[in-house]
Amino acid sequence: MSYRPEFSSTPVKLTYDVNAVDETARTTPLEIPAERPLTVYVDQRELVTLMTLGAAPEALTLGYLRNQRLVQTIEEVVAVHVDWNQHAVHVTTRDGIANIEERTAKRVVTTGCGQGTMFGGLMDEIDSISLPTDARLRQSTLYKIVNTIRMQDSVYAKAGSVHGCGLFTAEGELLHFIEDVGRHNAVDSIAGIMWLENISGADKVFYTTGRLTSEMVIKGAQMGMPFLISRSGTTQMGHLVAEKVNMTLLARCTGKHFLLVTGKERMIYEPHLLDSSLRVA
Repeated sequence: MSYRPEFSSTPVKLTYDVNAVDETARTTPLEIPAERPLTVYVDQRELVTLMTLGAAPEALTLGYLRNQRLVQTIEEVVAVHVDWNQHAVHVTTRDGIANIEERTAKRVVTTGCGQGTMFGGLMDEIDSISLPTDARLRQSTLYKIVNTIRMQDSVYAKAGSVHGCGLFTAEGELLHFIEDVGRHNAVDSIAGIMWLENISGADKVFYTTGRLTSEMVIKGAQMGMPFLISRSGTTQMGHLVAEKVNMTLLARCTGKHFLLVTGKERMIYEPHLLDSSLRVA
């Protein structure tokens, strides 16, 4: 059995009930997403405050530390304890984080919802990442993933205003789905779960409802993902980083429509899945 740090279990309500007045001047009940501050303390040192839905705060914290490259292995983490009364999460490491002041001094404010930040240079360590070149994604699998997300019971379907991320097998089976107020939080939560369960990204597909920014592509690459799918678009920097690490980006994925923008060699097209009017001659 793989190593697991000591974890708290802190379920909270993900939506909040309010009253709204509609266009007919009638009062109607409305569910809106919860949004909570969660201050991360590492070995009693305050690190950052994350604004989160609170769906998986322990996994979020672990994934955040991983994607910020502050911890290299899960064995470095002894415990992750969330206290919603204090809106805090306390992380205990085995030997501390070397040069933590220097490593967290430089921040880049990213385009993530809720003012996402990444410590250090965004392009640090990119050259050392190698994604699998033999991974393939069938067009039918892409459609299966898009439809699975569409049918998913979610906070977004009830209340809107959140982003979701899903981890899928190469056959399109959903392994994990996380929602949060920012897409960067959702991807960090998936990263934390993958670390906990010792899941490799080399043969997986990652889906996000948010746009494919440089932050999202870098985090996907750090998780070893050859495929990153979004119902939204990509940015110039996201495209540049994806080309640099040879990641396959699929944007604007809705229904049977998609735009394959990088890593085209990994896609297996199946023209028979399309109406004759949409097929390329």
